[in-house]
Amino acid sequence: MPMADPIFHIVLLNPEIPNNTGNIGRTVAATRCRLHIVRPISFDMSEKALRRAGLDYWHLVDCVEHEDWDTFLETEKPRRLWLYTTKTDKPHWEADFQSGDYLLFGRETKGVPAEVHDWIVNTWGEEHRLTLPMIEDPRARSLNLSTVVCAAIFEGMRQIQTGETK
Repeated sequence: MPMADPIFHIVLLNPEIPNNTGNIGRTVAATRCRLHIVRPISFDMSEKALRRAGLDYWHLVDCVEHEDWDTFLETEKPRRLWLYTTKTDKPHWEADFQSGDYLLFGRETKGVPAEVHDWIVNTWGEEHRLTLPMIEDPRARSLNLSTVVCAAIFEGMRQIQTGETK
């Protein structure tokens, strides 16, 4: 059941790892956010599969599934969207988050396609591509998706609750 006025809309574009999606679902349920899952995905989201995975809290998750990226855009018409990526140097604490923003995360192995990066830049500008800064070591190439989503939600909530932005 959709909630009124979620703090954030968390958008997973083509997620691949069910455990990450499950962890993100738990975070979303605990923070008054809405989860958007954009197909194709690499796992079964049926009620039976969710029960088998032990996601007994999934009924608390405000989750909307979209057939593809274009359908997501047509249905949601996001007024503001932020892309989390390793392909920028702008730390996410320099963003100016607002309640109702959409936070977009790509698939675990490839991120989002180049055309989505281009769409973000053309629609909102380069400053809407964010990252969580990491050490410069090729062996530490990225963070776990559910960790990034959690950090993104809580930085946004901190800004909104304190009125403190970049």
